[in-house]
Amino acid sequence: MPTRRDTDCAAILREVTSIFRSVFEDPFLELTPETTSDDLPAWDSMNHITVVVEAECRFDIQFQPAEIEQLTTVRDLVRMIQAKRAQAKRALIHA
Repeated sequence: MPTRRDTDCAAILREVTSIFRSVFEDPFLELTPETTSDDLPAWDSMNHITVVVEAECRFDIQFQPAEIEQLTTVRDLVRMIQAKRAQAKRALIHA
């Protein structure tokens, strides 16, 4: 039985895939958690920033510059989004 975390990761991966499809203008692009910039020739430094900014907007989060540098796979991005959302949720609970 999938856990809530697994379900959250799947939902985030679907949204991240939507972001990549939009940024790379490829409606058929399929991502896996292991996808890296080496797998996508268009995933250059400019598109990396565009993906990050779009993720920040869609998920209402903000990455620090050091965190952006650590995002080398789709899994890294999904996990970072999940962590940022959990952090924001905890902050609301304790506010």
